[in-house]
Amino acid sequence: MVSGIARTLGTLRSAALRLDGAGSDYDLLVEAARGRSFVLLGEATHGTREFYRMRADITRRLIEEGGFDTVAVEADWPDAYRLHRYVSGDAADTTAMDAFGDFSRFPRWMWRNEEVLRVIAWLRAHNDARGPDAHAGFYGLDMYSMYRSAEAVIAYLERVDSTQAGIARRQYAALDHVREPERYGYEAVSGLRPDCRDAVRERLVELIRRRSDYIADDGRAAADAHFFAQQNAHVVASAEAYYRETFAGRAASWNRRDEHMTETLLALQRHQRETNRMGRIVVWAHNSHLGDARATEMARAGEWNVGQLIRERAGREAVLSVGFTTYTGTVTAARQWNGAAERRGVLPALADSYEDLFRRSGLEAFYVPLSGEVAEVLREPRLERAIGVLYLPETEYASHYFAASLPLQFDAVFHLDETEAVEPLDEAGTDSGALAA
Repeated sequence: MVSGIARTLGTLRSAALRLDGAGSDYDLLVEAARGRSFVLLGEATHGTREFYRMRADITRRLIEEGGFDTVAVEADWPDAYRLHRYVSGDAADTTAMDAFGDFSRFPRWMWRNEEVLRVIAWLRAHNDARGPDAHAGFYGLDMYSMYRSAEAVIAYLERVDSTQAGIARRQYAALDHVREPERYGYEAVSGLRPDCRDAVRERLVELIRRRSDYIADDGRAAADAHFFAQQNAHVVASAEAYYRETFAGRAASWNRRDEHMTETLLALQRHQRETNRMGRIVVWAHNSHLGDARATEMARAGEWNVGQLIRERAGREAVLSVGFTTYTGTVTAARQWNGAAERRGVLPALADSYEDLFRRSGLEAFYVPLSGEVAEVLREPRLERAIGVLYLPETEYASHYFAASLPLQFDAVFHLDETEAVEPLDEAGTDSGALAA
């Protein structure tokens, strides 16, 4: 009788496409993306070169062959918008490197790295060869830029409505006392200062209400400028709530952030379609954001994520969700928050994890759609590894593993047995040497 693990490995080997670096590696994914509005491309770490490179190659094909016109990434809205203006040929920056100038907060290497630089250069060349209706955009989904986004809203209003700019300054004044968002959140929930939740929401509502006055007959440029300001107002409102909810527990703040990213995705789609684009979006973010939270232990903690919410709101058939995993290698990560970027050794994955199972297949690098019999044999929950901007091998199990049912979490997965650290553009990544024990 064939054992359970033997059947699982045999089914996996039969269903998987072994990657060989050829152009056909992504044919199955590109075909699966036909008719979808959103393709979610995850990552098991924020610091793996191959994940960035593979997502870049997939994204190029989806733009060139699949009709996708928007790239949305787990980055702050104003930082990424500067890159968007560069790839659109509508910026003062003369080089791609210059356009990365707003990525100043930790962890800079997530987006200031060699692989993203190549993507931005390619997008600029792609757009330069086409008319505005065929341009592909680059946008951020995140909401940590509370103060810079408030400044951007005021700067926009100073150009189009000086009276409203003055009102916005007063509405945002309660945020601006110390310019430390965590301190703002603590003092607001502790009653040490008035919070401005109503004021920041009113600013967002007022920007939306006055949209037709501000864009008038000025065409796409005016519509894009208003959308940038509106989304900045959305960032301020979400961030204000996020920093208050940080003191209410992890689930509340996590949910606020992923709710914001989902709302931004849907707003991007609407805006693209309203300005004569297709509004088909490729998303780059961590597996923990893009794999459906209902298939993981996150759900038991009361957490949801983008992968769950976008399936619910856009429709299951509109979304293709793809995870990425690795067994061992190196990763760019810090030891502590605001710490230096280091090239760190990644311990071999734990037994009873999906990553260990995939290594045992002997395929080394593969893509597998998670449907049919392979979904059946992989459905039983296993451990799955997640490395963010910190890597803490001394607490490997507690810090980096959670239980998940991979076929319910993703539609497909890429696995690589061994991967390398992404190369930051301008940070001296300290080499930590041998694998940490």
